[in-house]
Amino acid sequence: MAQVARATWEMTVSQPNDATFDVVILGGGSGGYAAALRAAQLDLSVALIEKDKLGGTCLHRGCIPTKALLHAGEIADQTREAESFGVKAELLGVDMAGVNTYKDGVVGRLYKGLQGLVKSAKLITYVEGHGTLVAPNAVEVDGTRYTGRNVILASGSYSRSLPGLEIDGERVIASEHALQLDRVPTSAIVLGGGVIGVEFASAWKSFGADVTILEALPRLVAAEDEDLSKALERAYRKRGINFKVGKPFEKVERTENGVRATLAGGETVEAEIMLVAVGRGPTTANLGYEEQGVTLDRGFVITDERLRTSVPNVFAVGDIVPGLQLAHRGFQQGIFVAEEIAGLNPAVIDEAGIPRVTYSDPELASVGLTEAKAKERYGAEKVTAYNYNLGGNGRSQILKTAGFIKVVRVDDGPVVGIHMVGARVGELIAEAQLIYNWEAYPAEVAQLIHPHPTQSEALGEAHLALAGKPLHAHA
Repeated sequence: MAQVARATWEMTVSQPNDATFDVVILGGGSGGYAAALRAAQLDLSVALIEKDKLGGTCLHRGCIPTKALLHAGEIADQTREAESFGVKAELLGVDMAGVNTYKDGVVGRLYKGLQGLVKSAKLITYVEGHGTLVAPNAVEVDGTRYTGRNVILASGSYSRSLPGLEIDGERVIASEHALQLDRVPTSAIVLGGGVIGVEFASAWKSFGADVTILEALPRLVAAEDEDLSKALERAYRKRGINFKVGKPFEKVERTENGVRATLAGGETVEAEIMLVAVGRGPTTANLGYEEQGVTLDRGFVITDERLRTSVPNVFAVGDIVPGLQLAHRGFQQGIFVAEEIAGLNPAVIDEAGIPRVTYSDPELASVGLTEAKAKERYGAEKVTAYNYNLGGNGRSQILKTAGFIKVVRVDDGPVVGIHMVGARVGELIAEAQLIYNWEAYPAEVAQLIHPHPTQSEALGEAHLALAGKPLHAHA
């Protein structure tokens, strides 16, 4: 469907070779197109250059299609468990062709809508093609140079591998290949226990695959609060998702029926396929960045807090900037840079205040500092954490979900971290980020009225407890 949508809108660029814009943007993903739209709103002329499709990795090969797979998996699990709710249902199987049609339909509709937004912006010239930074103020596409008073680098990221580990797209695959599978694998090894790895493991298990996660670090989702990692590991054991942590990967071999992975110490695991989910690397090679004086570190573009690079009037946003590789981070950075160029002097983005969601079953959602980071920053004796168990929440009982909401505060000070695990907790993170970003005290949040019965009440109860007046909880 995405291909059909793309064919319905073709823009041709008839700018002369010396075309000059207020802003030239290299990359049409979340950061790039957000910068373009906001800049156009601010009466800045924009050249938006994209070699593939508007929306970038998130829309076409990341956030959106993976969440569609995960939702299809949730439906499969709900069907299996329907009798526990008094509903008689039978899961006859998973039709991956149908799942892919559903997934591609979601992507296609969003893609068509995004094209319409960009097309309707009169000050945006959309350029389809591979761009290269050929001067500190110019990007060249197929021999045509687009000069900008300001340049925004937003070239995104790619699926990384490990040295000596070849991704063949068949037995050893990356996430983009996993999204195109026409079958449910009978078994899968997931190399990497971060967000991408645990999400695919969750979806494949829901579809009926036998899954093993291999992670070199001591725990799954190691960037999250340790309590969330433990909760996810407990849930995965209960679901029958295997995982091995603290054991570095050594090699993979092709077998007659699939692949065999060897871990440090000689332990082996066999499966039909292996998904390499060891993170994403910045797409900055062969784009002219270093040649034009842009400072890179391990491929990432180094910026100051206002996202300026080492070259005057050249900015960078999204996955190529060190930090969280999240679509909504790039989106907000794109808006920030457009406003910076327009002279609005926007507030610097607090990286810790960016919400994070892992759409596994159960979901993880967090914002701010982990308990360990808070103690490191403020001192262990000045930090208090409280876990509110979802077992005391009526809506969570209705949903038959387990989990908790953990709130971390500075004593006699604000909330500095909120960490959640359970079904649908990602929908609570918006309120949690307001609490963190507005430096709210637990007593202030405790005054808010949360509707009943909702899971948001659990967020309120946790703050009531930290404010010294627990109700459906023990202090």
